[in-house]
Amino acid sequence: MREQELEVVGVVTQPDRPAGRGKSLTPCPCKAFALDNGITEIITPENVNDPQAMAQMQAWRPDVIVVVAYGQFLRAPLLSLPPHGCINCHFSLLPKYRGAAPVVAAIEAGEKLTGVTVMHMGIGMDDGPIMMQSYEPIYSDATGGTLMDELAISGGVTLAKTLLMLKRGTLPPEVAQKNDDATFARKLKKTDGLIDWKSPVLFIERKVRAFNPWPGCYTFLPQRFRRKGNSGRIVIARARIVYNMEPAWRDAAPGTVLALAMTPLRDGGLQKGPQTGPIVKCGDTALMLTEIKPEGGSLMDGASFLRGRPLVPWEDRLFDE
Repeated sequence: MREQELEVVGVVTQPDRPAGRGKSLTPCPCKAFALDNGITEIITPENVNDPQAMAQMQAWRPDVIVVVAYGQFLRAPLLSLPPHGCINCHFSLLPKYRGAAPVVAAIEAGEKLTGVTVMHMGIGMDDGPIMMQSYEPIYSDATGGTLMDELAISGGVTLAKTLLMLKRGTLPPEVAQKNDDATFARKLKKTDGLIDWKSPVLFIERKVRAFNPWPGCYTFLPQRFRRKGNSGRIVIARARIVYNMEPAWRDAAPGTVLALAMTPLRDGGLQKGPQTGPIVKCGDTALMLTEIKPEGGSLMDGASFLRGRPLVPWEDRLFDE
């Protein structure tokens, strides 16, 4: 770390995993960063609570253990190993959104404010006493990826402040969480990204942003666009709510392609930009799909997508299966 008062005596992170076309074993970003910064005391146990991992951490004699997005539960012997216990940096304003995917949950719920919480870890899930919090606004164009990047910076700063104050004995008293106010963010699966076009447009638009980049929101093209070995699945990376609804659109079935928003060029092509793409009926109003990734293809804007897939308004529908 840059703070001279704080010394990293060891790093515990995930094992190397196969990655890339060759499926060669690749270290996770945490391990790679540690090695790049001259830290060689690194272990990568499959189970952090195993005796061998515990023995190594005891040998390091840490004053405190810091946990960030580790993905494993720490059991009681490990939680009590360092004198100052284990500290977790969680990406929500606890007790809201305890659990695995708090950033996605906050955007999906339409929150205007989130932040990071540094807390002392207990046996329960994200229910330990709060040491320090910082706040971060959620803007209307925020995605899961962009908000996570902002919270990672804020979390690093808040965590460093907490550790320095803990070392100096200047940390304010911890605040117990109110369990009655707790909400939970479930662990996500890829199938959670399937769009239900019967849902309200606001819900779908938030979900598209929240699930970008992972697990991604997706739907399926009509059968005539599905080649052999291709399911017709398309990932919707960005979308815009259509506020000016034509009267005739209101009676259309959810998933119906209502219109193709596009600016024609002199050569007959379409103008690229944020205002181009198919307009699709939702449960109440409509959504314009402005960035799309076809199965087996690259991310493209709505105009580029329509060039290769000429959807016909009122005849074509997008499907949720």
